[in-house]
Amino acid sequence: MQQGEIELQAFGPDHIEGAVALSRQENWPHRAQDWQMALQLSSGAVALDDQGRVTGTILVTPYGNDCAMINMVIVDRNVRGQGLGRRLMDQAIALAGDRPLRLVATADGEPLYEKLGFVPSGTILQHQGKVTELDAPDGVEAASIGDLPEIKALDRDAYGADREALIDALAERGHFAIIRRNGAIEAYAAIRPFGRGEVIGPVIAGSAEAAKDLISFFAAPRRGAFLRVDTDSRTGIDGWLTEIGLVHVGGGVAMDRPPKPGSEQARPKVYALANQALG
Repeated sequence: MQQGEIELQAFGPDHIEGAVALSRQENWPHRAQDWQMALQLSSGAVALDDQGRVTGTILVTPYGNDCAMINMVIVDRNVRGQGLGRRLMDQAIALAGDRPLRLVATADGEPLYEKLGFVPSGTILQHQGKVTELDAPDGVEAASIGDLPEIKALDRDAYGADREALIDALAERGHFAIIRRNGAIEAYAAIRPFGRGEVIGPVIAGSAEAAKDLISFFAAPRRGAFLRVDTDSRTGIDGWLTEIGLVHVGGGVAMDRPPKPGSEQARPKVYALANQALG
């Protein structure tokens, strides 16, 4: 197939069925509902062949004007090596405007991202499996709707960007847990249906022990259930995740473009991603 036969279009709801098929080709667990959530929060592009089949996808999730996350970058195996990944990335960069960009790179994608000015900023470890028996933690409570403004403020401070729309989407689909000290929320986590079961993330906490407590709050009553947690390797909780039945199955390299001159973009103290909270 020649590259000229592939057309890029704006990603819309009509493309979700084709996107699900493409992600299944890569053994990604995303359901139509997972793609729908990602599209709700994002704009993006799809590549269509001359028969209208989806052969590539990319989404750009803006977090206010602070930054944007590039998600769901897939190119059909049958058309790789023809520059389609570069075309999709060029479209994503245009959609993001002047926002700094973040993504999580696979080994295959990392060389292209480096050429486009992305630099590594961390390592994301994906853990999943059927959770073992563990004790419910002390000091963690279920959040209420009234806690959402404080959760959003905490998330903004930790992540360095406004993810209000993401928090609202998670509240529509899942649940939040919080740790409160002296009347103020100092840590939180979310859980929602995803893929083969549920995903826990984001997790924003000031220590590894607080992160474990938040994850345990959701995992303890779900013995034998399939859970996924993605974490930055610097959090140091990956060994514990394996102990509770969530084994390391992969991950990627967190990358930023461009770094701010003379400074670094703010990053969470503990960041649990559902491929960037979406994939």
